[in-house]
Amino acid sequence: MERFLKRKSPPSATDQDEGSSQRNISAPTRTSLILSPKDRIIEYPGFKLQEEIRRRYLIRGPHRPEPGFNYPQTIIGKKPRRFNPDWFEQYDWLEYSEKVDKAFCLYCYLFRDCIDGQAGNDAFVTKGFSGWNNKPRLDTHVGGVTSYHNAAVKRCNNLLKPSQSIEFALKKQQDVAKEEYFIRLSTSINAGNFLELVKLLAEQNEKIKRVVLRNAPENHQMVSPEIQKDIANCFAEIIVNSIIEEIGGDVFCLLVDESADVSDKEQMAVVLRYVNNRGELKERLIGVVHVAETTSACLKSNIDALFSKYKLSWKQVRGQGYDGASNMRGEFNGLRALIPRENGSAHYVHCFAHQLQLVIVAVAKKNDDISDFFYMISLLLNVAGASCKRKDMIRQSQQEKVKRAIGSGQISTGTGLNQEQTLQRPGDTRWCSHYKTLKSLNSLFPSVIEVLQYVEKDGPNDKKRRQARGLLDYLKDFDFVFHLHMMLMILGHANSLSLCLQRKDQDILEAMSEVKLTKQKFQQIRDDGWESLLQTIYSFCEEHSIPKLDMEEEYIDRHKPRKNLLTYMAALSPKDSFGDFKLESLMELAKLYPNNFNQEQLKDLAHELPIYIDNIKADERFSNLNSITALAKLMVDTNKHQAFPLVYKLLKLVLVLPVATASVERCFSAMKIVKTILRSRIENTFINDCIICFVEPAFVATISDNAVIDRFQKMKNCNRRMLL
Repeated sequence: MERFLKRKSPPSATDQDEGSSQRNISAPTRTSLILSPKDRIIEYPGFKLQEEIRRRYLIRGPHRPEPGFNYPQTIIGKKPRRFNPDWFEQYDWLEYSEKVDKAFCLYCYLFRDCIDGQAGNDAFVTKGFSGWNNKPRLDTHVGGVTSYHNAAVKRCNNLLKPSQSIEFALKKQQDVAKEEYFIRLSTSINAGNFLELVKLLAEQNEKIKRVVLRNAPENHQMVSPEIQKDIANCFAEIIVNSIIEEIGGDVFCLLVDESADVSDKEQMAVVLRYVNNRGELKERLIGVVHVAETTSACLKSNIDALFSKYKLSWKQVRGQGYDGASNMRGEFNGLRALIPRENGSAHYVHCFAHQLQLVIVAVAKKNDDISDFFYMISLLLNVAGASCKRKDMIRQSQQEKVKRAIGSGQISTGTGLNQEQTLQRPGDTRWCSHYKTLKSLNSLFPSVIEVLQYVEKDGPNDKKRRQARGLLDYLKDFDFVFHLHMMLMILGHANSLSLCLQRKDQDILEAMSEVKLTKQKFQQIRDDGWESLLQTIYSFCEEHSIPKLDMEEEYIDRHKPRKNLLTYMAALSPKDSFGDFKLESLMELAKLYPNNFNQEQLKDLAHELPIYIDNIKADERFSNLNSITALAKLMVDTNKHQAFPLVYKLLKLVLVLPVATASVERCFSAMKIVKTILRSRIENTFINDCIICFVEPAFVATISDNAVIDRFQKMKNCNRRMLL
C-alpha cells in the first residue's frame, strides 16, 4: 500500500528506466482505497487512472466514523469543544479523520489541483478544519456560485455522469462514426449498383443525405466500384452457401451450358438440380465461370474448381444434362464421357426441350417442300424485316387494321389484347422461336404483303425488288398457306410441350408422360385432323384472296420412344393409383446406382417396395397424385420418407435427373441484362455475383443486411472497413 501513500514526484533516471512498470500501475480496488482523508492521494500517473480513482472515492462517499464513535474534546476559548456529527446531515461533502481529529471536504480534496489561483482550500484539503466553535466557517467554505468548492462539486457531478466524461465523449464519437458507416454500407447494399439510386435515396431521406453525401470521408463513402463488387460478392456467396446448405451433402444433378457474352468471352453456367429436405424439387444456379476455351477438359477443370470451392463431391452427382452442343455431349471426349470416370452413377439425359425443337425442325426439313418453306421464311425476314423503316411500316399497317376491326366490332378490347406485333427471327436452338415466327406471320400477313409490294416497287436495289416479287408469288400460293398452317399446328402443340418441359419443377416421369400425350395428339391429328386443318387453310385463302386447291393427306414421320432407364422410371409413377408400379423395374433401376444401393440395400429395397405400395395405395391422400414431384412432397409431409427411406432415396434419384436445361439458358438471358455493351468490361467475378443475385431473387429477399455486413466485414481486403 506504500505506493498509494506517497505523492508523485518528478521521475528520476531510475524511474524513467522503469517507466513501463509505472505505466502498468492499476487503480486500487474499492476495498483497498485509503479511507483516512489525511493519508489518501489521487496523483496516479495518467489522466484516465486519476479519473477512475476519483470516481471510486465519489461512489464510496465521504469518510465518516461509525455511529457511536466518541469524538475527542479540544479546549477552545477555555471551553471544551468537539466535532458535531449532526453536521453530516447538513453538509454532504463533509468528512472526518479520526487520526487527526479534523474535518475535510471530499469534493475539494479530489480536485484540489485542478483549479489554480483560488484560495481557501487548504483548511478543508491539506491541514483540515478543527474550529469546532466556528460552524459558520463551513458555510464560508461553500461560498458563492463561482467558489472553488462549487467548481469542485460540478466536476464531481460531471465525473459521475458517464455522458459528461471525456471517455464517454470519445466513445460517443466512435459510436456516431460507426452508425454513419453502417448507414453508408446499408445504403450501398439496398441501393444496388448505382450512384443515381444512392442520390435518389438521399433526396428522400435527410439522414442518408447528410451521412452518405455530405459528411462521409472521401475514402469512406461506401459507393466506390470496389465496394459495390464486394457487396455483390457477399450476396452471391450467401446465396450459394444457402444452396449448398440446402443440398446438405445429398445427391444432385449437374446442368451445364456455355455461351459467349457481349464482349465475346466464353461463360459457363452451372446449375444444380436437387430435392430439398421438404421433398421439393429445385434447380439453382451456383456459378457463371469464364472459360478460356470450350474443350471438355477445360470445362471439366472449371467445374472441378467450382466443386472444390463449395466442398461438393463428384460422388454426389447422379445425373448430367447439357443443351446438345458438340463439345458438351461428345460420346468419348465430351463431359458426358469424362464425368462417369469420376462417378458411374452420373447418368446422362439429353435435354428434352432441345431434342423437341431440333427434332421437329430437322425432320420437317427432310421434306423438300418444308425445307423450301423455311428457306423462304428466312428470306422473307431479310427482305421485310431488314430495316427499321419496313418494320415500322408493318407495325403501322397492323395498327390501322386493328383500329378498323375494333371499330367494326370484329375484335374486342381489354388488358393484354391487341398488343403491338412484329416479325420474329427464329433460331434452331431457341425454344418456340419457329412457332412464334410463323404465328406472327399469320397475324401480320396483310401487312407483310403491303411491305413486299412497297419493296417490289421502291426497293433499294434490283436484287431486293426481285426477291420481293418472288416472295409475293410464293406467299399467294396455296402450297405456302398449307405449309404455314400445318407447321403452325405441329409447332403449336410442340410449343405447349416445350413450355411444360422448361418448368423448373418438372420431373422426368411427368415429362415422359407429356411427350406421350403429345405423340398421341399428333397421331390423332394424322387420323382425324385433316378436315379441320383443311378448313382452316381454306378460310385463310378466302380471307386473303388466295386460290384454293384440293389435296390429300401427307404422312409425317415419327421417332420411337426411349427405353431402358426411362422405362424403369415409369414404375414409380403415381398416376392411376400407381397403376404402372412394377417391383422388377424398380429393382433394375436401383441397380443402375451402385453408389447408392449396395447388395444389402438392394435386398432391403426388395422387401420395402411391397410394403410401400400396399401402404401408399391404402392411404387416400395419395390417390389423386399425377407426378413423382407431388409424390415426393407428400411423402415428406406425411413422414413416409422416413418410413420408406430406400424408396424415397430411389425417388430422389429419379427426380434429380434433368428434363431440360432451361434453367441454364435463363442464366445467359440474365447475362445479356447484366453485361451489356455499355458494361462490356465487367470482371468475371463481378458478373458471376450479379447473375447469381439476378437469377435467384427468392434467396436475395431472405438475406438480411446484417448477414451481408457481417460477411463484408470479414473480407480480406478490409483496408477501408470500420470495425463494428
